[in-house]
Amino acid sequence: MNIIQVQPVVMAGGSGTRLWPLSRAQHPKQFLVLSGNRSLFQQATQRLSTLTAPDIRVAAPCVVGNEEHRFLVLDQLRELKLAPATSLLEPTGRNTAPAMTLAALFALDALAGATASGSDPVLVVSPADQTVTDDAAFTQALQRAVRSAAEGAIVILGVTPDRPETGFGYIRAQAQSEHATPSTDSVPRVERFVEKPDLETAQRYLADGHYFWNSGMFVVRASVWLAAIERFRPDIASASRLAWAARSVDASFVRPGAAEFAAIPSESVDYAVMEPVALADGQRGADHESGPSRFDLRMVPLDAGWSDLGAWDAVWQVSPKDAAGNACVGDALVSDSRNTLVHATSRLVSVVGLDNVVVVETPDAVLVIDRARSQDVKHIVSQLNASSRTEPILHRQVHRPWGWYDSVDSGSRFQVKRIMVKPGATLSLQKHHHRAEHWIVVSGTAEVTNGDQVILLTENQSTYIPLGTVHRLANPGKVPLEIIEVQSGSYLGEDDIVRFEDTYGRAKKENS
Repeated sequence: MNIIQVQPVVMAGGSGTRLWPLSRAQHPKQFLVLSGNRSLFQQATQRLSTLTAPDIRVAAPCVVGNEEHRFLVLDQLRELKLAPATSLLEPTGRNTAPAMTLAALFALDALAGATASGSDPVLVVSPADQTVTDDAAFTQALQRAVRSAAEGAIVILGVTPDRPETGFGYIRAQAQSEHATPSTDSVPRVERFVEKPDLETAQRYLADGHYFWNSGMFVVRASVWLAAIERFRPDIASASRLAWAARSVDASFVRPGAAEFAAIPSESVDYAVMEPVALADGQRGADHESGPSRFDLRMVPLDAGWSDLGAWDAVWQVSPKDAAGNACVGDALVSDSRNTLVHATSRLVSVVGLDNVVVVETPDAVLVIDRARSQDVKHIVSQLNASSRTEPILHRQVHRPWGWYDSVDSGSRFQVKRIMVKPGATLSLQKHHHRAEHWIVVSGTAEVTNGDQVILLTENQSTYIPLGTVHRLANPGKVPLEIIEVQSGSYLGEDDIVRFEDTYGRAKKENS
């Protein structure tokens, strides 16, 4: 039996602006729990780990993500207790084609010699922000795609549509031959990709039966992907190779060369390779011109309750509902309303007489929108960004590698924070030029460096950090440490930090 070596690749670099205010730039939707009890990123990673079969061996996942989200990725992977993953950290966004190219180069390096076919592993590439309701059907479809890709095909997962959706791109697949064999021939070829249609066209696609939603999931041998990107976008291929050659490695983090990566053209997998391959196939026909210059583009249908949760309407679609079609999360009360989503984060939210509306509450922002116009949240985010407001970037509670802080209150010369430090975690050794701080321990044990002194504080004890004093907070205990921090001074911005030592490799003036 030939063993197929699979390299799972989770694309986790999106920003998720259409799910604002729950999704923010520094804590985007893929790291949120929107269905079930795991984040979308965790769900995607777990799904790919279940592909193992007698002929399929699955490696530890490779996550392609943003440098700013590296500790979110690390924490959420630890919760899954899977094999240690590698994170390819992009210094800036360059879309999915460069990301997939770097993942292919990583897989060829990491898995060379793992099995007889290990030097050319099959990449299984999935976005981190999707959900499915039928895990068994998902695994079966993906295993079929893996076996087809092992024979040299480029395979895309096409979602069987259940409604005339105008928010997705579509794939048209060929009708299967009645003489199809159990091998790659049984997986239909892709005829063409089509852009997001209007409603009338989407209704026609649904009735046709050969059109599928483009899931953004791809399965292909690493060597086949590299050959395709070199054929259709040699500029991306060569620039990605330069960035990979200039990489640095820090434990499980792999960073491509920053300057080299910034020079890579930004392009999606679809535009860079998939659509040109489909067009070339259509021009020359399916029955002639074979050999290394020809790429075989196939599609495996996926009927597994898939959703990309791309907007609040999609979240409503997959949420449990009452008899009137209302979906509620958190402390929410609904009266005389229909087909409405209410998501409460920090307080009671009550609605009366609303139909087809989305209400989302967070500690610092509330969104009310017509459910049919969920895609238009991006216009609000654009206005906030144009005004240089922080709401599109940060929640009031900000996650850090050592824990989190919650900005409880603030005024012209003071700010109050609630801070949680994980067991065994340590903040950086630092000082501030413009503020002093009072720390009061609420629970747990704090080890405090305050100038030349190192002291232990327990519940209800406190200390004062004068302006300009070098200090550090650590949790030496086995339970979370919580403190209240009261800052006072002429400037209270997060950039007033001078670091002397840092466990997490952050720059001296990066946010704490």
